[in-house]
Amino acid sequence: MTGRFLVTGGAGYVGSHLVAALLERGLSVTVIDDLSTGHRAAVLPGARLVEGDVADPSVLEPVLADGPWEAVFHFAALSVVGDSMREPVRYLSSNVGTGVRLIEACVRHRVPRFVLSSTAALFGMPDCLPIDEEARIDPASAYGESKAMLERTLAWADQAHGLRSACLRYFNAAGADAEGRLGEAHDPETHLIPLVIDAALGRRPEIAVFGRDWPTQDGTCIRDYVHVADLADAHLRVLPVLDHRSAVYNLGNGQGHTVLEVIEAVQRVSGRQVPVRMADRRPGDAAVLVASSARIMRETGWKPRFAAIDDIVATALAWREAHPAGYRLPTARRTDHPGLG
Repeated sequence: MTGRFLVTGGAGYVGSHLVAALLERGLSVTVIDDLSTGHRAAVLPGARLVEGDVADPSVLEPVLADGPWEAVFHFAALSVVGDSMREPVRYLSSNVGTGVRLIEACVRHRVPRFVLSSTAALFGMPDCLPIDEEARIDPASAYGESKAMLERTLAWADQAHGLRSACLRYFNAAGADAEGRLGEAHDPETHLIPLVIDAALGRRPEIAVFGRDWPTQDGTCIRDYVHVADLADAHLRVLPVLDHRSAVYNLGNGQGHTVLEVIEAVQRVSGRQVPVRMADRRPGDAAVLVASSARIMRETGWKPRFAAIDDIVATALAWREAHPAGYRLPTARRTDHPGLG
């Protein structure tokens, strides 16, 4: 693989791990990120960082004009599901507006390949499990709706202009770079694994478990956790497919873990107890969300290297212990309620 690659939102969690994977292959990488949720320190040496909003033509146009580009990877987006339900218009305006303008600019500058960071939030309450690419698209949040609209935009851009695209529908991204260079650092944190780790390390008083009466083996929700480095690998593996056609892929481990199983995994790996508080169900949660990744495995040879939940937790724990404040200087402890991600 040769050429130059543009990564929007490349200072964020998944985007920064993709940048690392590209750099490890000796490739030329440019990142556009306004650092509103990303971190300058997450862009590893060797990548060029353009600080600015990808929705701003004065930022985007000079970068795309400095082509040619082999592919654009689009991560930049508002991405907290709960926030999207409180501010749906802001989410739709920002995510869809920014994405459509970027797609249009890629068409004008003759970018041949586009990879979208999409989401399992497309599926809402699934009709069948595991969830494959043919499952009904029925978003239960404005965040999911925004990604669905971008997927449709990309389908039209291929049909009308020949822009080949891959829409990668992540389930629950988790873990951290095995070398300790990168990790998960959101403020506030809403993802389950780092929140459970913080409870184990005494950085938050407890972990709330929302519902103990779901139709699962222990009564708590089941989610599919996929390691962030495996997600980065998938982004690279889809590029040869785009030489011939566009594609959509679901990305998960194909096996789910309950909230209590995740807590138990953190206890095993850390050797510490996790204080737990049982709480009522939250509106909008589904009992089980597990991916079928058979298509991407069959068509690209992708296979998760971090398939075991303990291995995923171990990388996240190592990052959290080494970087108690993430990429920033230490700040006051947060006690926000956790999500299932």
